[in-house]
Amino acid sequence: MSAAGVSRFRTVFVFAALVLAACTTTPPRKPQPVDRSLAHIEAQGDGREIVMYSLGLLDVGYQFGGNNPEAGLDCSGMVRFVYKNALGIELPRTAADMASKTRPVSGSQLQAGDLVFFNTLGRPYSHVGIYLGDGKFVHAPSSRGKIRVESMDLPYFSSRYEGARTVFAQGK
Repeated sequence: MSAAGVSRFRTVFVFAALVLAACTTTPPRKPQPVDRSLAHIEAQGDGREIVMYSLGLLDVGYQFGGNNPEAGLDCSGMVRFVYKNALGIELPRTAADMASKTRPVSGSQLQAGDLVFFNTLGRPYSHVGIYLGDGKFVHAPSSRGKIRVESMDLPYFSSRYEGARTVFAQGK
């Protein structure tokens, strides 16, 4: 075979290998859209008050140590603000202190208005949000963030979930 024939053979071989490789390569996964729809949220009594007050804070900016919407809120500041203004209930300042002063609730008993806790800083109960129902919660995420609704099923949150707690009496 001549040098030109070998070169042509290599070119065809490389092209065929690339085509076959492209056929066996898994296409990149598209990120799944986050379902932030509130269409299936159901809440009664005090839980309804908490949900309604929480949703009124959507898009309020994050501020570490923030205690009011005008200056911004952090996660525990948001929860404290909502409970104080919706129901007149004073909660402790930090997520960990909230967890220690509230009653555990199982996932099957989780209801709108309950608190959901996450380990986001390498320590238990370092982040808190308010459960809305339908697998969703509202929280103040972090610096450069705004209060928003998230799905409990998002890998970031499901892998860091610490549990739920309630301030309500059993049976709400």
